[in-house]
Amino acid sequence: MSHIPYLTIDWKTIPKTEHQGAGGTAFWQTIQYPGLRIRIVEYSDHYLADHWCKKGHIVHCLEGELINEQENGEIIILKKGMTYVVSDELSSHRSRTKNKVKLLIVDGDFLKPD
Repeated sequence: MSHIPYLTIDWKTIPKTEHQGAGGTAFWQTIQYPGLRIRIVEYSDHYLADHWCKKGHIVHCLEGELINEQENGEIIILKKGMTYVVSDELSSHRSRTKNKVKLLIVDGDFLKPD
């Protein structure tokens, strides 16, 4: 990972990109550095990810309630103010919503297993 100088992010200035799920839409605002990605992600009502993800993340729920499905059938609810952390390859998960959700997501090389 590169060295990152002191940085403030005004998310109002970061453009949104649209990503269709199997149901609903995700809007990403992304800051990308080598080996590090920081995003604000907003999921629409009735969003369902179009894949099972094995990538590691730090996910903090800013607004709403995220339903995180594990491929083994386990359901984990992430409510406003809650955070989950997982390293790469340690979970197969996908996001689902009933109502709109806003998340801060950080991922990168530091979450790769040794």
